Amino acid sequence: MVVAVHVTEWTLPVGMTFPCPHKEIPPRSETALVVNRHGGQLDAVARRNGRPHIVSAPTREMSGVVRGIDYYELLGVDRTASSAEIKSAYRSLAKVMHPDAGGTPGTFRLLREAYETLRDPRRRAAYDRGKDDGAQASSPTPPSPPTPPQPRRTRGTTTRPWMGRTTGFGRQREFGVDPDFVPTLPRLGPEVIPWWHEVDPGERVRYVPSTAPSPESVLAALGGWLLLLVVGLLVDLSPLLVAVWLVLVAGVTTVVVGLGRRLLAARGVDRGFALEFGGRRVFGRPAAEPTHLAEQLTAELLSRYLTRLPGVRIFHGLAWPGSVFADVDHAVLCGRRLVLIESKTWLPGHYTADETGALWRNGHPFRGGAVRLPDGVAAYRELLPDVEVRGAVLVYPSRAGSVTTDEPADISAPPMSPELFVEHIGDWLAEEPATVDRNLFRTLLRQVVSEEPYPDC
Repeated sequence: MVVAVHVTEWTLPVGMTFPCPHKEIPPRSETALVVNRHGGQLDAVARRNGRPHIVSAPTREMSGVVRGIDYYELLGVDRTASSAEIKSAYRSLAKVMHPDAGGTPGTFRLLREAYETLRDPRRRAAYDRGKDDGAQASSPTPPSPPTPPQPRRTRGTTTRPWMGRTTGFGRQREFGVDPDFVPTLPRLGPEVIPWWHEVDPGERVRYVPSTAPSPESVLAALGGWLLLLVVGLLVDLSPLLVAVWLVLVAGVTTVVVGLGRRLLAARGVDRGFALEFGGRRVFGRPAAEPTHLAEQLTAELLSRYLTRLPGVRIFHGLAWPGSVFADVDHAVLCGRRLVLIESKTWLPGHYTADETGALWRNGHPFRGGAVRLPDGVAAYRELLPDVEVRGAVLVYPSRAGSVTTDEPADISAPPMSPELFVEHIGDWLAEEPATVDRNLFRTLLRQVVSEEPYPDC
């Protein structure tokens, strides 16, 4: 069972227990708390500097009077907020409250309940009426924070905080993620990119599926029309043949005019499609938080190198089909080829993947991070059965050192270094460097959740 209370937030690191209840602690802000009685997990959803924030701490079952949570306060919107504002607030909170992002199922269920209630006009009106009626009644006093469980001690032992492994002289061992290290992108010259000089960045983009007649059919109709004119002018025809000639000329003229109109209309459609998006080639925004540095590096990598292909369209923050979360970090579309990308900062080393997709680092099974990209590749292959879809896990070092990978294995999401990605994936996309599939483009644009969708999509 999941219940909700309003208590005061304390300045506690994630995972620490409540302080002694007899010690007076200055309150910081009013915070909505969600308590899962079965899991024993308490999540505090607050907003710091206008952004959603979660504080978690283990707790016992809470006793006392419980007060219902305010759905508007949970989502961080006014009572007069529009449906679009409620949806935007829900998406922002869902990114950090989803169980895959560190939240708990109980927290996420409550957030989902708030969103489902406020986005439905009838349910929202009923909820508002209930809140107005309840506001007239006196509010119960919030419960005091529970006393945290104390660890058992055995005679002759003491408890000390865990300070990490140290070397023989008391210095902390140099291993794990370095919080002060900032990875950078490699500088790749054209001489090390095999496909670079084979691509003309100024080539005219070809939009498909095309509604224009083929150039061969237009030339054939025009040639037949001119031939008929020459025959009628140079050959002495009988009255019957003249009548036949006139009928043929009229028919071919009709065909030529129809093909010309179709050609002009198709060019108008192409120009309208190009103007609709203002020549943009990048859609969506990578995560801006410092914890998502890998995504920011990949966004710069894609813009720096792959935009040399005239037909490339880049997307950041895509949802799986049927989802509202940014499940895929990046996607690159060129022609009828699509690559999905997940960005990671992991320890330096040599990364490989076996035939099952399991990751290995320096010859040992890698357990330093999980990837969801194989599921994303499978979902998009089902959504786009006629498109070549593949994945790549881009790995950057989380501390001083280098990341290396093997040539991409024949699996859905192999690990790749930035250098190998530009060389291998760029060459794969360069098969149709100047082709844009309008239907595929619009399908992917609808999946972008990191910016408001376009009205026509």
